[in-house]
Amino acid sequence: MAAYEAKVVWSRGDQPFLDKRYSRAHAWTFDGGAVVAGSSSPSSVPVPMSDVAGVDPEEAMIASLSSCHMLWFLAFAANAGLVVDTYVDEASGRMGKNEQGRGYIAEVTLRPCTSFTGRVPSQDELDALHHQAHDHCEMAHSVRATITTVATIG
Repeated sequence: MAAYEAKVVWSRGDQPFLDKRYSRAHAWTFDGGAVVAGSSSPSSVPVPMSDVAGVDPEEAMIASLSSCHMLWFLAFAANAGLVVDTYVDEASGRMGKNEQGRGYIAEVTLRPCTSFTGRVPSQDELDALHHQAHDHCEMAHSVRATITTVATIG
């Protein structure tokens, strides 16, 4: 099986620490060299300790699920002879509490809007392609959240 790596770096700098008002801003570095600014969610830790410009872990999880789903969808659409021009997903997630009362991402909604050149699939065919993509998405298999896809053609 493939292995994946990410490097997460945080540094206190000259700020106090024990008062718990330290910055949660940090950097994610990926094997290809991409660097992404990360932070805690302002919903969890207030600004200025959170950096609203950084990607928080919850947003990253939603984006990861959306991206994985899209990549599988594009592959299956190509196999079906469909020419996809654009794919835009305004995905969202909702937090919930598990049996132990701990927060987790309980629901994810993917809202892909796809445009095509040439043959445009019916809604049933579009839904079937998205169902197939969901069944193959490794990220979707990695979470316990309920994932719903509401697909449209744009």
